[in-house]
Amino acid sequence: GGLLLSKGLKASRPPWLLVVLLLVGGLAGSALGDSVAVFSPFLSNASRVSLGPVTLNLGFFHLTFGLGLVIGPLTVLGFIAGYLVYRRL
Repeated sequence: GGLLLSKGLKASRPPWLLVVLLLVGGLAGSALGDSVAVFSPFLSNASRVSLGPVTLNLGFFHLTFGLGLVIGPLTVLGFIAGYLVYRRL
């Protein structure tokens, strides 16, 4: 059977969908920023944040963690677009 919703109520959206839409928006914004940075140097400005490699050594098992982010102006706009798409669903 279908789910009946009254006006103003929306079906709950899964949280993983927000993560996917933010990633897609961020990737699209970064790609667009890289392609138009030739024409506008402002769009090539990016903040780089990184967490260097940290190693967990358990003797029999070694695990290394690391994270790096490069966020430019169009990446932020891509994140916002992904969030707005999520809100409209």
